[in-house]
Amino acid sequence: MSIKVRYFASLKELVGRSDDELQADQALTVRAIWRQLNPELALPENVLAALNMEYVGYDARVWDGDELAFFPPVTGG
Repeated sequence: MSIKVRYFASLKELVGRSDDELQADQALTVRAIWRQLNPELALPENVLAALNMEYVGYDARVWDGDELAFFPPVTGG
């Protein structure tokens, strides 16, 4: 099972890369994927997650072929 993971803006700098390709034996939650790929970094509470271009919660299940993206919150005026 292959899952594409992307990091945007300041998260790319935080983790030190723009994307990952995760191989897994079963569906994982968004939170579990972050922990597996970034074990030294806690998932910031205000980070947005998008699964196949739709925002989801951290407990959403990610399946084979899915694309998961992490975004820092955006503010503007």
